[in-house]
Amino acid sequence: MSVLAEIYGKESFWQVLFVTRLICGGTAWITGHTVAHKWHRLTQTIFYLLLLGAAVRFVHFALFQAELFSWRAYLADTGFLILVGGLSWRLALVQRMVRQYRWLYERAGPFAWREKPQQNAKS
Repeated sequence: MSVLAEIYGKESFWQVLFVTRLICGGTAWITGHTVAHKWHRLTQTIFYLLLLGAAVRFVHFALFQAELFSWRAYLADTGFLILVGGLSWRLALVQRMVRQYRWLYERAGPFAWREKPQQNAKS
């Protein structure tokens, strides 16, 4: 038995790819980006993505007659959404810090920022 069938039951690979990965993955990306631009914490992003994970299960149930209360599928979907949304949150937060406080911070890679070296003015 394949891993996909073990997690998702009767759902096909294409259903999971289309609904969970493409549509809801994009929604998770936008959610993480938006929450970061409002200066909220990652925990708030995770809360929203847990709700989105429940919505994903409902979409699979409503469109494809999948099992609604499948904990394995919910955890797999939500884990993916948290990964995508968390990545988006961190990238947006770094971008915002570097742009908004450009005199204080500089980018130190895609996921971090650092303080700019102090310019000592000699008088």
